[in-house]
Amino acid sequence: MKVYLSRRYHFSASHRLHTEAYDAATNAAVFGKCNHPHGHGHNYTVQVTVSGQVDPVTGMVCDLGELDGFAQTNLLGRFDHTNLNTLDCFEDMVSTTENLSIEIFRIFQGFTAAHLERVHVEETSNNSFDYAGDDYAGDAVPAPGTI
Repeated sequence: MKVYLSRRYHFSASHRLHTEAYDAATNAAVFGKCNHPHGHGHNYTVQVTVSGQVDPVTGMVCDLGELDGFAQTNLLGRFDHTNLNTLDCFEDMVSTTENLSIEIFRIFQGFTAAHLERVHVEETSNNSFDYAGDDYAGDAVPAPGTI
C-alpha cells in the first residue's frame, strides 16, 4: 500500500529575472518589474511530496525528523536569505520559480528514505509551480545549466 506524505518548508530569498541573451529593453519588456537592477524578494513555501510503503513498526512512510534534517541542510541552508542569482545553479539560467522548482526537485532526489513524487513551490498567493520530473513532463530532469 503506497502512501503519500507532503511536508511544507518556508524560506525567503531575492532574485532578479534577467538574461544576457536580451538587451536591456527586451529584458525590461519580458520581465517587467521583476527585472529591477536591485532585484526583489519572495517568501517561498515549498511543499515536498514523497511516497512509500507504511513501515509496519513505525506506521510511517519515513522519519519526519530525517526529512526535516535533509530539508534544513540541503534546501533551507542553501536558499534562505540568499540572492538566488548568486548561486551556482542559476549561473547559466534565469532564476525563475519554474527553474527553482526543478532545482528543488533535483535536491530532494537525494533523499533516499522515500520516493520523491513532486515539489510544489508557492512564490506568491497568485503564483505556484509544480515539478515532478519524469512523471510530470515525460522528460528527464535537466542537468544544471541546460534549461
